[in-house]
Amino acid sequence: MRIEIDRGIRVFVDVDGMGWVPGPGGLVERPTVLFLHGGPGLDHSGFKLALAALRDVAQLVMYDHRGQGRSDPRPPAEWGLDTLADDVVRLCAVLGIERPIVFGHSFGGFVAQRYLGRHPDHPGKVVLSSTAARTDVDRIVARFRELGGAAAGAAAEAFWRTPHPDHVPEYLARCRSLYTRSDAGLADLDLAQVRPEVLQHFLAGEQFTFDLRADLARAACPVLVLAGEHDPVCPIESALEMVAALPPERVRLERFAHSGHGVYLDEPARALAVLREFIVER
Repeated sequence: MRIEIDRGIRVFVDVDGMGWVPGPGGLVERPTVLFLHGGPGLDHSGFKLALAALRDVAQLVMYDHRGQGRSDPRPPAEWGLDTLADDVVRLCAVLGIERPIVFGHSFGGFVAQRYLGRHPDHPGKVVLSSTAARTDVDRIVARFRELGGAAAGAAAEAFWRTPHPDHVPEYLARCRSLYTRSDAGLADLDLAQVRPEVLQHFLAGEQFTFDLRADLARAACPVLVLAGEHDPVCPIESALEMVAALPPERVRLERFAHSGHGVYLDEPARALAVLREFIVER
């Protein structure tokens, strides 16, 4: 369904699981997890295969960022991190969600970090999954070279340093299979409704300027960082950099030794166990 969040701006939203469930003394409210997808230019569909199982402990709200996926098209001026971070608050206001648990994966993690900085008192908890506080191209290229050899390193170098549509085919051919350690990541991408112009806009612009470490320092709620040791897009060093920027009393880091970009794809049993524990703990 499409929901209007601000003056004719509609985003696509899907809800899985009940917010209130029968208990011994009547209905009991469960937490709501709000999922922010990666990309940019993708949609929320990648969460459905691996993370829908969390409906046993929470209500799950998955949506497509403004102008992406199945949400209504919007002009490039509205594709920035500030706008998307504020959309989290707008959507929660429309749906009546208070103190959400915000799960941001990859690019969605960029949005979640900016949201933490702009609205530190809004979330109940935040999960930062396979993401980074800034783009470090040297780290990314080195990790792709390590995982896929010289050809993968060269393709990553071209794609990340000088973003251009002409570099996309070679990058996908050499690097797409290196994102995750399992085939689950490939299946996720195949499900997505893609808007490549949104990706190109970010890669050629805000990718080179954003730095979210100051936003992380403003965190006023528990933050769980999920990081794969073999992640080429958001390398483990970037996860450690996020942890260092967060208030030490707020952060919990979980490193996954056998995962790439998306620990819930490569090590689903452990990832789900960690997430369930984080969701329900008080």
